[in-house]
Amino acid sequence: MDQETLQGVAFEIILSSGDARTLIHESFAHMRANEFEKAAQKLEDANESLVNAHKAQTELLKEYANGETIVMEVIMVHAQDHLMTTMTLREVALEMLELYKRG
Repeated sequence: MDQETLQGVAFEIILSSGDARTLIHESFAHMRANEFEKAAQKLEDANESLVNAHKAQTELLKEYANGETIVMEVIMVHAQDHLMTTMTLREVALEMLELYKRG
C-alpha cells in the first residue's frame, strides 16, 4: 500500500472516530438533562460512525492478511489510538446512561 493511500485510511479513521466522540459528548449533555431517548440516539449515531471507522480499519487488515506490505506511520498509530479510545468512551457512556436512568 502506498503512503498516500495509507494516510487516507488513517484520516478516514480519525474523522469517523472524531465524529463519534463528538456525538458521545452530546449524549452526556442529554443524560444530564434526563433526556434519555436523545442520549441513546446520540450513542447509536456514534456507533454508526465507529462502524465506518472500523470498516476502514478492516480493509487495511485484509490487505495486510493478503500479504500486502504496510509501512506504519505515526498518523496510523494516532488513528488507531483515536478509534480505540472512542470505542471505550462509548462503552462507558452506555453504562453511564443506564446509571442516569436509575436516577
